[in-house]
Amino acid sequence: MKNLKFYILGVVFLTACDKKLDLVDPNRPTLASYWKSETHAFSGITGVYNALITDGTYQRSFPGLTDSRGDDFRGDSPWGDLEQTGKFIIPNTSAPVQWIWRDLYMVVFRANQVIQNVERMDPATIRPEAKNRIMGQAYFLRGLAYYNLVTTFKAVPLITTPPIDQTEYFPATASEVDLWNQIFSDFESAETMLPVTYDDVDGPDKGQKGRATKGAAAGMLGKAYLYRELWQKAADQFDKFFKAPLQGVYSLMSDYRDNFKATNENNAESLFEVQFSAEGGSVPNWTGEPNANWRQFEAFSITYGMDGKGFSDYLPTKWIYDEYKLEKTTDNKSDPRLLATIASYEPADNSTMAYGVPWPHPQDRIYPRKYTYDGLGPALETFEGGGINYRVLRYADILLMYAEALNELGRTPESYPLIQQVRNRAKLPNLSLIKPGMTQPQMREQIYHERALEFAIEGQRINDIIRWKWLYNPTKLAMLKANDADFNTWTPGNEYLPIPQSELAANNNLSPNSAN
Repeated sequence: MKNLKFYILGVVFLTACDKKLDLVDPNRPTLASYWKSETHAFSGITGVYNALITDGTYQRSFPGLTDSRGDDFRGDSPWGDLEQTGKFIIPNTSAPVQWIWRDLYMVVFRANQVIQNVERMDPATIRPEAKNRIMGQAYFLRGLAYYNLVTTFKAVPLITTPPIDQTEYFPATASEVDLWNQIFSDFESAETMLPVTYDDVDGPDKGQKGRATKGAAAGMLGKAYLYRELWQKAADQFDKFFKAPLQGVYSLMSDYRDNFKATNENNAESLFEVQFSAEGGSVPNWTGEPNANWRQFEAFSITYGMDGKGFSDYLPTKWIYDEYKLEKTTDNKSDPRLLATIASYEPADNSTMAYGVPWPHPQDRIYPRKYTYDGLGPALETFEGGGINYRVLRYADILLMYAEALNELGRTPESYPLIQQVRNRAKLPNLSLIKPGMTQPQMREQIYHERALEFAIEGQRINDIIRWKWLYNPTKLAMLKANDADFNTWTPGNEYLPIPQSELAANNNLSPNSAN
């Protein structure tokens, strides 16, 4: 099946003419001439997706700066911003921080225009089912952008309509309650409007992989509820994956690493992933508007690639490496997720190679392997040459989040089989036999451990640490400092990225957060 590509041109975003001078660019359509047909609507939603593959979203900076703040990853780069982010001392003048803000709001602005303009389209120009799919995708993408903004910056402006005049370019910071309610609302709308699959739809999106689906929206809504500790609502969302129409749609891949390489993408475990390709045009897709020669590459592979093969801007911590070693598989080997996540010299597990050659580093060195091309054919990572899709939400997360929600609701025994599905893939012993009858607090600690191993270097860890309130728990904070020395320079509030100074200077209605 064909994947979603982001090369659609001519979409009108923001304004296409200068009213003061009354000048119109003859090479671009205006708002008055656009949003007139179903083709325009499909092009518009594609324009929202293309904002996901820029530097500030999933191409490079957002994954890196999110991973580096966890205790499973640390900066190892001459680029000071990457080191400082992991140490929680990044200044609000940081360019990568500003890029994240800029590009996530690019998603918001584009989604707002699709929502407003497609909603107003003449019913004679767009079929109801096509309108629903397009609107649902816009709600999903806006919800995802705000989820990322809130978990990254905590409190930000809430913008749900395109700006009409100059004053609307300076919105005030919204409350956390209002922001989360909008996230819930967007994912709820998306879940109602989106199809389970695009295989049987009628339109140019037929058979396309990579578009938001009902399962993606249901899963992200559950994840948002979980973040806010709305345990019953979260459990109800995750229970939908065991009933029609989502029952049986998703399953775990037998090979864990299939979730992080350029083959077997959009697989049965993937609820939503951002589409990248090493093929295509000559114009880098770092940010801005696409054109006919726009690329669709990712740059996190070369960023994470080991010394001599990539930039080695980040390293796994020794703590997460040791965590994988705590438990042997049922056939007395290391957890297979270790070598899918971390490149290390492991002769006992028949792993003595890197990028197709004998291990080229001291035997105690460890590097990231997840989301790199190590062992997948290429001899090294190439700049602007990465094509691995970024997995935003996996079925394994649904299982472990459901287990967590049930445990918090006092239904601890029901957590066991959900966790065991994930453990079975890793060939780990039956938890109900080796740790039977766990109490709620004991199961909570077990889930902490299971999530660390399953989702290391996937942009999950810092969000888990924040929502579990570990940084404000002296015992857990001491543990984090032991896991990763970067936490020694954390101070209250600095778990978030600071609001960019350029935004504060331009908008007097914008409030700094505690990281500023």
